[in-house]
This record gives sequence, structure tokens and C-alpha cells, in this order.
Amino acid sequence: MIVLEWLFLTIAPCDAAEPWQLGSQDAATPMMQGIIDLHHDIFFFLILILVFVSRILVRALWHFHYQKNPIPQRIVHGTTIEILRTIFPSIIPMFIAIPSFALLYSMDVVVVDPAITIKAIGHQWYRTYEYSDYNSSDEQSLTFDSYTIPEDDLEFGQSRLLEVDNRVVVPAKTHLRIIVTPADVPHSWAVPSSGVKCDAVPGRLNQISISVQRDGVYYGQCSAICGTNHAFTPIVVEAVPRKDYGSRVSNQLIPQTGEA
Repeated sequence: MIVLEWLFLTIAPCDAAEPWQLGSQDAATPMMQGIIDLHHDIFFFLILILVFVSRILVRALWHFHYQKNPIPQRIVHGTTIEILRTIFPSIIPMFIAIPSFALLYSMDVVVVDPAITIKAIGHQWYRTYEYSDYNSSDEQSLTFDSYTIPEDDLEFGQSRLLEVDNRVVVPAKTHLRIIVTPADVPHSWAVPSSGVKCDAVPGRLNQISISVQRDGVYYGQCSAICGTNHAFTPIVVEAVPRKDYGSRVSNQLIPQTGEA
């Protein structure tokens, strides 16, 4: 009973990694939902292959035991079995490749006219976020730094090495464009619940498109070894309803001459 309770608790829905967690985090975007569905589809084929190969192995061990069959029959060729074992293994990768290619190309699709563009700049060892759509005015801008909260300053319920002082606030059910680039060494912007992992390469602007489908707080971390404090550069994305997004953004607008 205790084992079953532990098993179901570790598979419980979550938007951040949990101790002894089994499976992926809950999907927050269609992209991540497609990744999870593809995983389940491939796992189905793996189960079929496991059952088939295990049956053949057990059958061979049972019927070709030295006591039951001390003089085994010498079979040199088996045309039927050779044809089957050639055709079926070639068909299975086709069933796996078709949905995987469709998902791969859908992940590369960039929204032509996104509602919001956010620039994520990686530093050693913090991040700077710039809401480019609000920087057209000479008097206001929306740029801020995001640092990890030290363990001694964590409040009750906050996760160690995952919580930051300034979260990335985005509206739910809205097409977003994230532009990723570093200011020093290579970094990576990865949020598992969104199915997003984009490398930040010096001298380049990489972009990804996401659409968070539900409200919530989603945690991620840098996935590129960026130095001594690589483990201390978390990512926190908070998706809020559209009606609340405007007020959250207006509270963070600061003068251009102020400190970012």
C-alpha cells in the first residue's frame, strides 16, 4: 500500500520537478502536449517489441533445452521468417517517423505576428528580460533583471534553486515570441512544461514561439554549462489571465533613465 501511494504521488500533476518524479511535467503548451503524446505512442511500440522478443526468447529456451531436445534440428534457412523479420522492423520506424517529423516541423514554426515579444538575455549568472513591445516610448521601458532567491531568503512554499525575485509574466492563451541571446557565454532558456529549450549563442538571436494554454507558474533552468554558478540561474514564467496582464505590466513599467 505504501509503495502504491508513493507511486501515485510521484506521478501527480506538477509544473516543477519533484523528488523521485516519474514522467514529464504537465503540458502547458500544445508543443509539450505533442511531445508527451509522441512519447506515449513510441512507448506503445516498445511494449509490443518487448512482448514479441520476450516470447521468442522464452520459447527458444524452452524448446531447445538440452534435456528436452538433446539433438536439435538443424535449420539453415527459413524464407518466411526471414521475410517477416525484415518487413516488420522497417514498418515500425515509419509509424514512429511520421508523427515525429510532423511534431519537429511544428516546433520550428515561428508565428509571423505574435502578440508579445520578450527578449531573454543570459548573464553569468542571472537573466535580463526586455518586453520589446513596451520600449517604443522614450519615457518608459519594461526591462528587469531576474536573480535566483538565496536559500536563506526563501519563503514557505518556494522551491530551492528554482524561485527568482522577478518572474516573467505572460498572458495565457496568447501567441508569444521569445528571443534568446547571451551577453557573455553560451546559455540556454528551457522550461519543461512549455516544451521549450532554446540555446543562447553569443552573437546570435534565436527565437521560439509558444502559447501557454493555462494559468500557472512554470519553472525552468539553464541547460547549458555556463560557469561556476550554472545551477543558480533558474527561469520562472507566470501565466496570468489577459484581464490581469495589463495591470501587472503597468506596475513594472519604469522610466528609461531609471535603473533596470
